[in-house]
Formats: sequence, structure tokens, C-alpha cells
Amino acid sequence: MKTNTAPPVDLVSGGTGPALVTVRGLKVAYDDGPLVLDGVDLDLRPGETVALLGSSGSGKSTLMKSLTGFAPITSGSVRVAGHDVAGLRRGELRRLRADVGQVFQRFNLVDRLSVLTNVLTGALHEAGPINLVGGFSAAHRRRAMELLDRVGIAHKAKEQARALSGGQQQRVAIARALMQGPKVILADEPVASLDPKLSHTVLELLQRIAREDGIPVLVSLHVLPLALRHSDRVIGLRHGEVLVSAPTARLSAEQLAPLYDVDDEKDED
Repeated sequence: MKTNTAPPVDLVSGGTGPALVTVRGLKVAYDDGPLVLDGVDLDLRPGETVALLGSSGSGKSTLMKSLTGFAPITSGSVRVAGHDVAGLRRGELRRLRADVGQVFQRFNLVDRLSVLTNVLTGALHEAGPINLVGGFSAAHRRRAMELLDRVGIAHKAKEQARALSGGQQQRVAIARALMQGPKVILADEPVASLDPKLSHTVLELLQRIAREDGIPVLVSLHVLPLALRHSDRVIGLRHGEVLVSAPTARLSAEQLAPLYDVDDEKDED
């Protein structure tokens, strides 16, 4: 693992209140391989949107996975919504993951199901397995429709998910994440497959949700102008270490450019 020549790190948070995510000295290695994350610190506070930046291989996806127990914690501590991630067993991991809404690059919708049913699947952790055959309560259905209205797509509720555009599908995915009643939202490259206009729409929606609901949003991005426009704070990774941690208002594209040096490119995060 290289040692980065980093500018001073600023740990000032854009949110208020106690952190809902606290990461200290996190190191992650897979099997006997090299460290993918090397001493990462991170706080996420209610109401803030934090952009996670870095080139391929910087550790962004691994950091996201470590917050939900999908990456091995070699050392350090990770606390998410009151859960000590490193010490959780299988049933406890399910409860952690119910508290974390996730939005993915490929949307992860069930194409043949209706938009409404896709959103309702966000409530399966509390509604019970019987609802796999469609027995969601009237209260759940009302909530799902309210969320579809909130993301501007209630008029598509009865359509199959595969009939929607990419931007529409991502809004359905956001509504599904909200259906969980999450305490934290992780969005892993949520606009990578969208055009610039739709990218702004989706990121504006995520930032508004963070502010209105007091839910911290950690969003992994590659495009610097999007990060600078749609985040309160930036965490920049390089070689698995934090190179930048500062309020977005204090940063410029030029200051973030070292995160994307050509010689840092690798195949995976």
C-alpha cells in the first residue's frame, strides 16, 4: 500500500447531531491479499449528503460493503445506526441491512413486477414472508404510493418496471429504499448509467431526502462536477486511504484531480 502525499484532512461535517455512521481506523483485506482500505475514518451525520470519490481500485465499493457487513473488517471499528458491524451475527446483520437503504447503479428492480410491487418489496423485512405472494397490508400500499408520489412517479405505479426509462427506474429504486424506513442511505454509482440531465435529477432527489428526512446519504460518484454540485461534504479515497475529507464548498475540481491520477487505475474497487 502506497503512502499518499495528502493535503490536510478536514473532518468538519455538513450534518448536525450525533453521527449515525462512525468508522475509525478501518482496514480491510480479502483473504491474504493486500489492504484494500488502510486506516479509513468516516462520520455520517443526519441530513447530510456525502460524496465518495476515487478512481477504480481506490476502495469506494469496499467501504460501502463494509458498512453493511459484506466486506471483512480486518481491524478498526464500524458503527452504523447503533450496530457494531464487526461483531454482528447473521440475524443481527439482517437487522442492520434493514436499517440501511441501498440504491445501486443497475437499479436491481424485478422487471416483470409492477412499479408498486417493487416499492413494496422494501417492506418485506417487517411485513413477513406471506407478502411474497402479494399480501401486503393496505397501510403498506398507501405508504408505497405516497413514496412514489414523492419521487414523482406515482402515475406509473401499475406499469411493469421494465417499461420505464432508466431515470424512472432509479426513482422507483429510491422509493423502495425509503420503504424500508432506513436510518442511512448508501447510493453506489446511482447515476453511472444515466445521462447528465437525469443524473442531476436523481442526485437532487437524494440530497432533498437527506435534508428533509434527516437521513445521511453516502453517494459514490465518478464525475467531479456532480459531486461538487450535489453534496455537502466530500470523502476522497486513493489507494485505500482518505486523501480528502472536507466540506464541498471549500473544494474545487482542481483540488480533487489527484484522486484520479492515471497510474492509480485498477480493475475493481
